Amino acid sequence: MKTISRSISALMLAALGALSLQAHAAGDVEKGKDVFSTECAECHSVREGKNKKGPSLFAVVGRKAATVADATYSDALKASGILWSPDKVDAYVTAPKKLVPGGKMKYDGLASAAERADLIAYLATLR
Repeated sequence: MKTISRSISALMLAALGALSLQAHAAGDVEKGKDVFSTECAECHSVREGKNKKGPSLFAVVGRKAATVADATYSDALKASGILWSPDKVDAYVTAPKKLVPGGKMKYDGLASAAERADLIAYLATLR
């Protein structure tokens, strides 16, 4: 049973890696860095282990929601079961309160699909 679980985990990680590459290819990393600076940096860091009002977004793509040590999360996000695939990051950044009703992120969303793609491409590089 452990071997099957490990195999499934390995397949999931490989699929997430492929999705990360797709997101990376769809957006412009440098523009995404600028989007992060203007839209996210007030509350989030990209440094591993450095939380601000929100958790660090280092290695966020592929991570399970509400799992960064020493960060505080709403009960809604903890219970969401979200795995931060590029699609989920896109949905969350588009409308956080729609994806996670009862969440505590105080951000109304980023309307521009191009800016979201750029942001996701940037976030996918943070490893």
